[in-house]
Amino acid sequence: MTHPHLTDFTPPTHPADRSRVASTAAPGIDIGTTTSTMKALTFQRYGKTPDIGFTQVARPELQADEILVQIHAAAINPIDNMVPAGTFKPVMHFKLPGILGSDLAGVVVKVGRSVTRFKLGDEVYASLFDTGKGSLAEFAAVPESAAALKPSNLDFVQAASIPMVALTSWQALKERMNLRPGQKVFIPAGSGGIGTLAIQLAHHLGARVGTTVSTGSVALVQDLGADEIVDYKKQAFDQVLSGYDGVLGTVRGDALEKSLNILKPGGRIVSLIGPLDGAFARSKKLNFILRFVFGLMSRKIRGLSRKRGVDYSFLFVRPEGQQLAEIGALLQAGQLRPVIDKVYPFEQAKEALDYLALGRAKGKVVVKIR
Repeated sequence: MTHPHLTDFTPPTHPADRSRVASTAAPGIDIGTTTSTMKALTFQRYGKTPDIGFTQVARPELQADEILVQIHAAAINPIDNMVPAGTFKPVMHFKLPGILGSDLAGVVVKVGRSVTRFKLGDEVYASLFDTGKGSLAEFAAVPESAAALKPSNLDFVQAASIPMVALTSWQALKERMNLRPGQKVFIPAGSGGIGTLAIQLAHHLGARVGTTVSTGSVALVQDLGADEIVDYKKQAFDQVLSGYDGVLGTVRGDALEKSLNILKPGGRIVSLIGPLDGAFARSKKLNFILRFVFGLMSRKIRGLSRKRGVDYSFLFVRPEGQQLAEIGALLQAGQLRPVIDKVYPFEQAKEALDYLALGRAKGKVVVKIR
């Protein structure tokens, strides 16, 4: 049977046509390729001069449990600027040149021989965070366990904006905090990429949400479900808020220490920005030296937390397709929605990273690849 070239593959939109394509596609069958390379945004080295730019790199080879996704859109996150700087070099491993980006949405064009959940033509979304792979490329090999079907009410750009911020919010609020109806959670920087999704999820879980924004973003976070809103340019949040059960640490500087002032005894701080702690080092099976170093890094905030009777932990989000499927159901039902600030063409992916680094985005920044 003759198949169209991989780069030309577009799944049929008519259900009957799609079923015919699916019926001819068994696990392990490739629909054809014309070149062994692809375009990707890469960094060549770690440090102050990572040499970020477009490179022709080898198209991914599939493992048995992976799907090859032709990427239509990829979202970027603040950590995408931190990785090439070497911030997480001890715990995140890239084969150089490393491909930047984590979030993606696209179409399955090949499946590994042990894949059972996806077939050719499926529209999927996923996070590649902490897998050593990147999404700012034409294709990506995605572990089956990390992917989920794209919600049908979202386009590729909208879907790409979701995975990392949604998984982070889910794992912080549901798993780590065990947030329950009626509890109060503080989510600072509510108009940012993580804030806009975390506020929605916390509201969906029945919690009361406090946040900080500038005056121009008050209406946005109110619409997303925030209950107590502090204009950080006019007031200090720790002088206004009190009686909170949880804090999501998203802002650098002294915000974590100040957040201790608003927590009840028994409350929890889940930090996304550090300091890293010994529990994280153990979960990553890092060596004794790194466990010791991370323990020292978090010693101050852990000590202050204990004095206040609250718990501190650092969260490193993990890819999780099953959670994305549950999140997708909420998106499909309109319980959650994407908030996107800007969309850049693939050719301007580096400019997208530069814009995100300014810290002014209201919602997510997405790169449209196809």
